[in-house]
Amino acid sequence: MKKTVFQCLLAAALLLTLGSCMSNKKIIYLQGADLEYLLPKAVEQAFELKIEPDDQLAISVASKDRELIEPFNNNTLIGGGNNGNYSSSTTNTTSGVSYFHVDPQGYIAFPVFGLLKVGGKTTNEVSMMVQKLLREGDSSHAPFIKDAVVNTKIMSFKVTVLGDVKNSGQQTYQGERLTLLEAIGRAGDLNASGRREPVLVIREENGQRVTYNVDLRDQASIFQSPAYYLQQNDVIYVQPNKSQRIKTSTGYTWLSASSTLVGIIVSIVSLIVAINK
Repeated sequence: MKKTVFQCLLAAALLLTLGSCMSNKKIIYLQGADLEYLLPKAVEQAFELKIEPDDQLAISVASKDRELIEPFNNNTLIGGGNNGNYSSSTTNTTSGVSYFHVDPQGYIAFPVFGLLKVGGKTTNEVSMMVQKLLREGDSSHAPFIKDAVVNTKIMSFKVTVLGDVKNSGQQTYQGERLTLLEAIGRAGDLNASGRREPVLVIREENGQRVTYNVDLRDQASIFQSPAYYLQQNDVIYVQPNKSQRIKTSTGYTWLSASSTLVGIIVSIVSLIVAINK
C-alpha cells in the first residue's frame, strides 16, 4: 500500500515537472540548416538599402586639389583630399558636423546645386549622381571638380527590438547590412520564455505598413524571408510563450505551490518507506 501511494505521488510530481518543460524542437534555432547547407550555396546579396524620408546622409567629396572642394567643405558636407591622393586621412573632420536630412518628398538641399532627389536611390546611386554633377556640371552649372570622388553613407540606420528578449530597445547601426539574427543577437537573444515563432517584423515601405512572420526554428523561414535583411526603422517583436503570460495568474501560483507540496510529500513518504524496510 505504501509503495502504491509512493508511486502515485512520484508520478504526479513527474507530470507536474514535465508539464513545464519544452521540447527541444520548440526552442532550437535554424533546424535543418546543417543538412540544407551541407553543400555551399550562393548567398543572395539583397541588403542594399534604399534611401527613405527622414534619413540622415553623410556625403563626402574628395579631390587632389583642396581649393576645388572648398565650396562643399562645411559643417554639413565633409570634404577632403590633398597631397595628390584621395586618402581618407586627409579628410576634414570639422567638429559639429551635421548630416543631410531627407525631406518627406525625398529631397536634400545640396550646396551649389540646390535640391536633389535622393529618395528611393541607393547610397551608391546617390554618390554616382553627385559625382557626375561635380565632374560634368548641369544645364545651370559648369563642371566644378573634374576628379571628384564622392562617397555616401546612411547615418540613421536604426531598428527596434521589443518583447521577450534580454535587452529590448532601439539599435543604431553603422553600415547597410544588418540581419534579423544579428539584431536579435545584439538584443542579447530571446529569453527562455520567448516564442521562437512567430517573430514579428513590422516595416514601412512604399508608404505602407507591412508585417512579416518568421519562425526562428526553421532555416527556410529565416533565410528566405524578405525580413531577413533589415531596413531602416524596422520593428522586431518577440512574443512571450503561454507559460510566461500566465505565470502571475492564480492558476500558475496554485500549480507552483501544489508542485512544491507534492515534492515535500514524496520526500516524506520516501523517508517513511526507507525507515520501515
